[in-house]
Amino acid sequence: MDVLEQRAVWRERFEAWLAAPPVDGKRDWKRYPRPRNAAAPAGPGVEPGKARLMLVSSAGGYLAASQLPFDAAAFIGDYTVRRLPSATPFEALAFAHEHYDHEAVNGDPQVLLPLRHLEALAAEGTLGSVTPSFVSFMGYQPDVTRVVDETLPAVIEAAEAEHADAVLLVPS
Repeated sequence: MDVLEQRAVWRERFEAWLAAPPVDGKRDWKRYPRPRNAAAPAGPGVEPGKARLMLVSSAGGYLAASQLPFDAAAFIGDYTVRRLPSATPFEALAFAHEHYDHEAVNGDPQVLLPLRHLEALAAEGTLGSVTPSFVSFMGYQPDVTRVVDETLPAVIEAAEAEHADAVLLVPS
């Protein structure tokens, strides 16, 4: 099953949207060609109490002292990912993303990175374990073909490296 059905058709519509002149300096997001799949890609289910879970967040989180921030101002988005230790203190994180209000995540990073909650679930046995690292990317990625070709493979590679049985995506 394709992650993006009718890829060539979507790409053609996306290119036409990109080529359309902005109105008052802004893109017409009402005309953005949202992908539509007839079927959702899925895999086998897992038993949470035995699963090794990796957190994936589209909050644009990164380690402020050692990682480059995402290019939050890029019109076409930033398709890179950052791997971060799950035990990272929240004070060491920053968020580079211009497409959501940061008030809540700045007040409590667990609204988008529920790491301590997941660790508590693992400690009580509701969840098998949490992987030693997690992945963050900037969720503003309008080019779906680049998501499929760049972001998704990087997330899968990280999940495989962590021997994750399941992934929890927390969107921003």
